[in-house]
Amino acid sequence: MDRLTEMEAFAMVVDQGGFTDAARKMGISKSAVSKHVSSLEARLGARLLNRTTRRVSPTEIGLVYYDRARRVLNDAGEADALVTSMQSAPSGLLRISVATDFGVNHLSPLLGEFLSEFPDVTVNMVLSNRYVELISEGFDMAVRVGDLEDSSLRARKLAETTKRMIGAPSYFEKYGRPHKIDDLNEHKLLHYSNQASGNVWKITAPSGERRQVRTAGWLTVNDGQSLLNAAVSGLGIAYLPSFLFREAMTKGLVEEAIPDLPLETLGIYAVYPPGRFTQPKVRAFIDFLVEKFSGSDTLV
Repeated sequence: MDRLTEMEAFAMVVDQGGFTDAARKMGISKSAVSKHVSSLEARLGARLLNRTTRRVSPTEIGLVYYDRARRVLNDAGEADALVTSMQSAPSGLLRISVATDFGVNHLSPLLGEFLSEFPDVTVNMVLSNRYVELISEGFDMAVRVGDLEDSSLRARKLAETTKRMIGAPSYFEKYGRPHKIDDLNEHKLLHYSNQASGNVWKITAPSGERRQVRTAGWLTVNDGQSLLNAAVSGLGIAYLPSFLFREAMTKGLVEEAIPDLPLETLGIYAVYPPGRFTQPKVRAFIDFLVEKFSGSDTLV
């Protein structure tokens, strides 16, 4: 017999003070309840109930077992309730970590529509280029661009973007245009300060070879928009995702530095803690983003 069912039958007999009321509460026959309790006592090799014609009461060892059994049954009930709630309508506070550039340009404009569609959800979106630890820092999910460093997290791809080296026409008029990767060593480069690799650009050559360009850089900041502003101002060459500079390039404010190089493709992912179940609010937001970015050409 099922241990949990045996335990439940025994605990219900103690709670109700008899087999008849316990059977009514559980929705089964009195004989079935008696059978479950007898099976439990036989398995444990101990008498848990004192039975008389007038009343049923737990033995001394039965009281000890009842206390533990009730805790186990309560935990099981809470586990069932948790799963049920996780499959219910999205609600509650959704804490999201998003890279500043992507959050400002692409997530912030969508939040109003999401909140209108899911009015029982409230959102706390933290914009930061720092790599946050989701679980220890209390985030439900994050949106990350590029390679995923933490393989323990679950991830769902939202879209792709490309990465290119860009500079202002005024910069190229003043300093000339690089024609190959090695020429970059003679140019003023603009860097992200929060890259794990430091001031290193990993670039694919026309041959397919992966090359690294390492320079101190003329300007280093931790914000992509600031790098774009610096590039537009003619301060140097920046290596940025297309969703940041696309509009500036359309307006002729920046140009691609070395057009013949293969495009670098970056994945954009929703990442969230591991586990068998995904909270409804997290699942709803990820599904919403997948729908919004599906087929989008604004990120490439």
